[in-house]
This record gives sequence, C-alpha cells and structure tokens, in this order.
Amino acid sequence: MTHPERLITATVVIAGFALVVCPATGQTRHGRPRHFAPHVVMPQSRAWAPPGAQAARISKVDVGVVIVEQVAVTTMDISLINPVRSPMQAELIVPVPNGSVLRGFSFHGSATEPTAELLSVHEAASIYDSLVAKIRDPALMEFAGHCLVRTSVFPIAPNGTQKLRLTYEHLLPADGDRIDYVLPRSESLDVRVPWTVSVRIRSKRPVSTVYSPSHKLETIRSSPTVVSVRLAPGSAIEPGPFRLSYLLETNGVTASLLSYPDPSTDGGYFLLLAGLPVKAPNGDDVRLKREVTLVLDRSGSMRGEKLEQVREAALQVLAGLETGDYFNIITYARTVDLFAANPIRKTGQAIESARAYLKGINSKGGTNIHDALVESLRQKPAEHTIPLVLFLTDGLPTVGPTSEAAIRDVVKNSNPYKRRIFSFGVGLDVNTPLLERIALETRATAHFVLPAEDVEVKVAQVFKQLVGPVFTDPKLEVVGSTGEPAMGRLSDVIPGDLPDLFEDDQLVVLGCYCGTDPLRLRLTGNYFGRTRSFEFTFPVDNATTKNGFVRRLWASRKIAVLIDAIREMGGEAAARTVARSAHSGPVHATAGALDPKLKELVDEIVLLSTEHGILTEYTAFLALEGTDLSRRDDVLAEARGNFVNRAMRIRSGLGSVNQSYNNQGQIRQSQLNRDNSYWDENMNRVSITNVQQVSDLAFFNRGGRWVDSRIVNEERDIEPSAIIEFGSEQFRALARRLVREGRQGTISLRGDILMLVDDKPVLIKGPAALEGVN
Repeated sequence: MTHPERLITATVVIAGFALVVCPATGQTRHGRPRHFAPHVVMPQSRAWAPPGAQAARISKVDVGVVIVEQVAVTTMDISLINPVRSPMQAELIVPVPNGSVLRGFSFHGSATEPTAELLSVHEAASIYDSLVAKIRDPALMEFAGHCLVRTSVFPIAPNGTQKLRLTYEHLLPADGDRIDYVLPRSESLDVRVPWTVSVRIRSKRPVSTVYSPSHKLETIRSSPTVVSVRLAPGSAIEPGPFRLSYLLETNGVTASLLSYPDPSTDGGYFLLLAGLPVKAPNGDDVRLKREVTLVLDRSGSMRGEKLEQVREAALQVLAGLETGDYFNIITYARTVDLFAANPIRKTGQAIESARAYLKGINSKGGTNIHDALVESLRQKPAEHTIPLVLFLTDGLPTVGPTSEAAIRDVVKNSNPYKRRIFSFGVGLDVNTPLLERIALETRATAHFVLPAEDVEVKVAQVFKQLVGPVFTDPKLEVVGSTGEPAMGRLSDVIPGDLPDLFEDDQLVVLGCYCGTDPLRLRLTGNYFGRTRSFEFTFPVDNATTKNGFVRRLWASRKIAVLIDAIREMGGEAAARTVARSAHSGPVHATAGALDPKLKELVDEIVLLSTEHGILTEYTAFLALEGTDLSRRDDVLAEARGNFVNRAMRIRSGLGSVNQSYNNQGQIRQSQLNRDNSYWDENMNRVSITNVQQVSDLAFFNRGGRWVDSRIVNEERDIEPSAIIEFGSEQFRALARRLVREGRQGTISLRGDILMLVDDKPVLIKGPAALEGVN
C-alpha cells in the first residue's frame, strides 16, 4: 500500500514510445539517460503501476495544427489526472515524426522550470530497453521508428489535474501536388481517451481538397488558399494515427495516387484522390445548371405531419434553386399528377405557382411507385442541365406493377436522359434494397428518414450537397504512351460508375492495378459545361506497406458491392420464400443458400472478411471465440444462412433500414472502420474488439492468443517454425525489421501472437503477466 505522505513518481507517455529517434538537431542531450520511475502511462489511456498503486490518467488531448507552405506546427494540450491523495511526480514522453524540431513545452502549476529534449538514437534505444525490461508490455513497440521527446519531471497535485502543452514543428513530405500529415496515435481498440484535432492550412496556391483516410472531417474554407478542418462529431475516440492529405490546385482537376504492393501479384492496390478547382476557369462560370424534379408520395399513409414535412421540404428545395435552374413537381398515389408537362425555368411566377400547387396536394389512395418513376424518367431535360430527381416515398408499392424487379428494370432500362434519382425512404414501411438500387443505378444516393427524424431536414441536407455541378458523367480509363486505351492495367475499380462532382466534392476511387510501369490515367467528363479530359501519370514503384489503409478500404468497398448483389438477388427470391412460408410453414435458410450464385458471392465475402479483418452484421460470428474457422464448410453455411435470412428475405422495416444504413456507408467508405462498428437490426451501434486491424494486417483473438488472419483458418494444425520470447534479442531483431516495413504495430498486441514471417508461422510469446496495468 502507498503511504499517503509518499511522493508518487510516474512516467506519462502520450501516444507511444519510439525505438528510432531523430538524427541530431542541436537540441539533443548526450550522456547516460536517467532512469524511469515505476509508474508509467502509455499510450493515451494505458497505465502501468506497481501493485497497490494507481497511475496517472490522461483525461483528454487537444491538438491544434497549423500548416503553412508545407511546414506543420503541432501543439498538443494534454490533461493528466492524479487519482490519489498524494502529489505525483510525472514525466512526458511523446513520439513525433522524424525530422521534428521541438519548439516549446510548458505546464501549469508549481514546479521547477520545465524542460524538454529531443533524444538521440542512442538515448532512445537505452530508454526503450529499460522500459521493456521493466514494464514488459508489448504496447511499447507500437511507435518504434518515430522520434522521441522527453520532458523534465513535474508534479501533479493530489486528486488534481495537470495541463501540459508541447509544440513541435516538422517539414511535411510532398508527392507531386499532394502534401501528407500524420499525427502518431495508438491503433489499439482499448483506447478511449477523447482527442480533438483541428488543422488550419495556409498556402500560396489554392487548396483543391483535403482528405483523411483515417478519420471523418468537417471542412471550412475561408478562402481559396485557407482551409480549416477538424474531426467530425463521433470521431474523438476513434483510434489510430490521424492521417491527412491535401491537394494543391493545378490547371483543372487535381489528382494524386497512393499505392500498396501486393506481393502475390505483379501489381497492387491504389487509391486515387481527385479534387476540384475552387473557382471556375478564368473566372468564367459556365457550369451546368440543375434540373430538379421533385417526386412526392401523397398516398393515404402520408396523411398528417409527414405530408406537411414533405411539403416544407419541397418549398426549401424551390427556395434553393439558382438562376437558370429548371424544376418540376410530380405527385403520386394511385395515379400520377404533374405540376408541368415538362420541367420549367425558375422564375418568380413559376415559383409562386409551384407553392400554390404544393399547398393544394392532399393524401389518399395507394402507392404507385412504378408509374411515378416512369413519369419522372420520360421527361426530356432542358439543354445544358444535369437532370436530378428527388424521389420520396413512405410505403411499399401497392398500385400498378409492384414487383421489385419490374421497378428496378424501369430505372435500369428506361432512363434515356440519365436522370440521377436521389431516393428518400420515409419511415420503416419502405423497400430499402429497392430504393438503394434505384439510386445506385443512376449515380445517386439513397437516404432513409427514421420515424423520429424530420423529412424536411434530411432532404435539405442532401440538396445542399448538390450545389454547383462542376464535373459530371466522369469516366476513368488507363491509356498508353500515345493516348490509346491500355487494357488489363486496372481491375475491381470501385465505384464502377464514378459519381458526379459538385462544389467542394472530392473523388476517392479504389481498385487494383497490374504491372510496375507508371499508370497513365485519363479522367473525362463534363467540366464546367464543356467536355474535358485530364491525364495524370503516377509511378507505382513507390508502393509501400505503410499505405495499408489503401488495401483495407478497397476490401471494405468490395465486400459492400458483393452484399449489394446479394440484396438485389433477394428481390424476387424473398417474395417467393415468404409466399411458401405462408402456405407451408417456416422455410429454412438452406433453401436459398443452395443457389450457386449466392454461394459464390458469400464465399468471396467470407474470404475477404477473414483476410482483412473486416466484419459486417452478416459475418460478425467469425470473431466469436467459439467459431472454428478451420471448419470452412460450416462457416460458409452459417454465413449463407445469415445472408438468406436477412439480406435476401428482409425487405422493409427497421431490420431492413439498418442494413441499408450499413451498406450505404460501406459502399462509399473513404475512412477506416477499425472497430468494425455497424448498426444492428434494432439500430443499436455494435463494435467488434476481438479482431484487431494493425498496420496492413489483421489478427483474430483466439483463446487469448492473437492469430494472423492469413493463417487463422489453419491455426489448429499449425506448428510454429520458431518461438520468439518477448524482449529477447530475436524479438528486438524482428522489431527492427518490422520498423523498416512499417508493421511494428503488429507486435504491440497483448498476449501471444501467431503470425507469418517470411511465409512461415512464428509464435511470439508475450509477457507472462502484466502487473499493475489499468
């Protein structure tokens, strides 16, 4: 037990520890490093203390970054809590990017003059060895390869909070017109300390777009050359390093490529990021105008508040139309009515007439979705416009052709003018796979309004994103040196049909490439009202495993595409199953699971899910302790049953809406989902923590042992080719190798780790016990 008068000593580590540090910069101190005290906190919320003692805790970290012409100044404000009634001595250790320069360190409270130092390689290695020997926790390994800042000892008052500020500066790496920033943070799913991150970018050249593959952002543009971003709500406790890239504007569309090598093929995976100019070329804005057709459900189920919300949503859309835009209104119940025979140009008189028309609509009758779509698609659009449809419904089709397949075919085969149909399902009694397919077939998106949500707000949010068409009907192709199409260089490109780009939009395309020659890409489309082509040449010989997020994002989108295909298959199959069930009792999942096409789709989903550690509501059982992944037939049968019973059979209700929420997010996913979170059938958020995505690999927890996803199917029959003890010389040699590959995080997991090294299974024995871990 700790005596109340005793001064507790602690070491505080924010975000991790470094094995390799910055080269000498004039700020380093040479000589024998001082010893650490027994109390250690790392990284973010992980704490170690001697038995019977409590360690300091980190309550929050606020990070502000200012980037000016490729130079980033990062300021970290850290709040520490002393949970005991005695003063606590603490020390700060922070991993920072290589080449960093320390600019300041300060804290509030009574203490000697605070100091901080940027450590030399020799000192960092000595500190690493001493901490590993003392703490015996693999988490120390996660930040090997970073520079290291170590501060002076300072006190935290009894039961008090100590605030500290650390500032460092470094030059950001650039790849053509792309500049990258990385804030080191732990990938551990155990981390729950909230981080706020804000970044302000100032540049002489206009900033085309800002993107993060790791966290969702909110972006505010002050001017063409000044952009501010911050973590979006809900991202404060998401783990992993914060990655940010921004593109500097060129003449037209700006693009950059990040690549990841695939050692099993002569190629790899790519992420193409493209941004738009802030202003129209030469200040002459000749962009396309919009033609907006509102298709509004006025069936009997819309009576009351829903119809009033739809009416207000339509009025908001009309108010948001710009000069030169066209519009029309179609309402439907049993029959279909049009405000105008064809879309009309926005004028004051036209808007007043439309308001009167909306005021007069009332709800009655059934829901004729088929004919409403036919009427919206047959209209000839005005010249030099992009035809947009906002399609709202609150029910299943009950009048006219009601077959899901028939309604899909209308959109697929009878859309000569390429209208984009943004669908809105209001309430729970809607066919969500149908609305998703309608949108996906037309370069648009589907949206669902839950009973507690406001239709007006949801429609307004979507319409706000459709301001200023800039680049429409985009098409991506690979060309040869003379400009002719080059076949066979790209495959599995997602999305297959690129979306239209509006003001402040960005394009994120993922796919696979073949060969090692540079990729010459051509992006063609209607750019500010004119057909334009933009060509880019990207080397792929610089592909690196440090871009592991590229492969994982591609795999996540690929799984979503396969799931969407299964849901589409269920359109008629589910109806037949329900009909048979009504006459002959329950239909077992195996009835639909025998379809060869379904079997092929599910097999590929399970393969991708296992390899990449990406789980969905249908494959979450793969992470369960009792699931024997070596029994492949049983695993695939259970997965097929889940897809039949949910993805195929459930077409409406809350259990269908949640599937659409999940799939809509995943099919457009541009940020990592490290904890495999998803919405369950009751719209509760679920996360999976016994599958860990680390670097570019994934690990399944099996009986307290982490197993590399590449061999988890064979775990029971594997005899390790080598056994490496934690902290041994073999372990340190492996760590040095993994640092070079950017995979050091793979040996930071707690417990034993069974992983492939040079295609051979190696067992890394973790420490026997981790005493005092909080």
